[in-house]
Amino acid sequence: MISIIILAIVFVLIAVRQIGGVRFQIWQVMLLGAVAALATGQISPPAALDAINLDVMLFLFGMFVVGQALEESGYLSHLSYKFFRRAGSLDALLLIILFGMGLLSALLMNDTLAIIGTPVVLLMAKKNDLPPKLLLLALAFSVTIGSVMSPIGNPQNLLIAIHGNITNPFVTFLRYLFVPTMLNLLLAYVFLRLFYRGHFRGKQMVNSVGLIQDEKLVTLSKVSLGLILVLVAVKISIVLAGIAIDFKLTYIALAGALPLILFSPKRLHIVRGIDWHTLIFFAAMFILMESVWDTGFFQTMLSAAHVTLTSVEVILGISVFLSQLISNVPLVALYLPLLTQLGTSTQGMVALAAGSTIAGNLTILGAASNVIIIQNAEKRGGETLTFWEFVKIGIPLTAVNVLVFWVFLVLV
Repeated sequence: MISIIILAIVFVLIAVRQIGGVRFQIWQVMLLGAVAALATGQISPPAALDAINLDVMLFLFGMFVVGQALEESGYLSHLSYKFFRRAGSLDALLLIILFGMGLLSALLMNDTLAIIGTPVVLLMAKKNDLPPKLLLLALAFSVTIGSVMSPIGNPQNLLIAIHGNITNPFVTFLRYLFVPTMLNLLLAYVFLRLFYRGHFRGKQMVNSVGLIQDEKLVTLSKVSLGLILVLVAVKISIVLAGIAIDFKLTYIALAGALPLILFSPKRLHIVRGIDWHTLIFFAAMFILMESVWDTGFFQTMLSAAHVTLTSVEVILGISVFLSQLISNVPLVALYLPLLTQLGTSTQGMVALAAGSTIAGNLTILGAASNVIIIQNAEKRGGETLTFWEFVKIGIPLTAVNVLVFWVFLVLV
């Protein structure tokens, strides 16, 4: 039970972020939690190393390299201009972020858009003297909600698509989740406009063309982006065709980073500049969550629950709640085999995808993309989102999001 106590302390520290004159960053809190689990013998050093998911770490590393190169070359600013040039008002800007980034996250994975999108929205906030928190929240909600409707939108959806006995995952996900996802993106706009209504006063947006800083780095960045898009298309084709090839998202990210690492004279500068703190956070999170998993606490809680574990309502509730405590990917890894064994319906499997993903809108720790956005924002512009700033919108938004998915999965 010591691991459960450590996890609770980690949650409290992430919520308050400050004790006396000492202010903690999220990665520092999670690292302290992992060290405490090791120091108290809750997990052995070999088990801790084994717990770190190398695929996730390499995927993030590859995408961080591409994101850093895009930013340093000036090409990301150029892309930002093209993406937002039609945003003449804050309403239009918010809708473009929510629906544009949301739809892209369904194809390029939510963590990818979190990495690339953070400097973009911070730049737009700076140019137009807008509250960065508003645009960061819009980005966080968009990549979480948008990734729900695709089997490659996030890692947990991919697990469900592969191991959940779902026929034709792309068609099935779109059939059940496209319409409620679009509705939930619109609801995110409504909530953000309500909570930040004082900033919507007809102000015209400024969006100037960004200057290219390094032509050679731009060329290599374009090659990297092209590789990623082509390989994503290959990945989609493999899944649609039902071909049994283990073509991991990790390979796509590393292939995208390869031209920059091999051919850019600035390779060391780029690698040094990536968000290493976020990588430390994930390594520490894997260690702490493995120690929590080993207690059997949540497994016992699920077994003892006197509920129908295969009903859509229960799946949604358990997914949202436990994703806050053990993260959504471990939650799906725990729950999916049980649901498969119990012969859960297609709606139930889709509910697991929706619940475990939309859990990211509830708290900062509900989704890896939230942590990536906040860590990136703190690293680049000194901006942040506190636990309370996130949940004051996240709690009511998540409640409405879950209700929408339940209605479309059960009643429609």
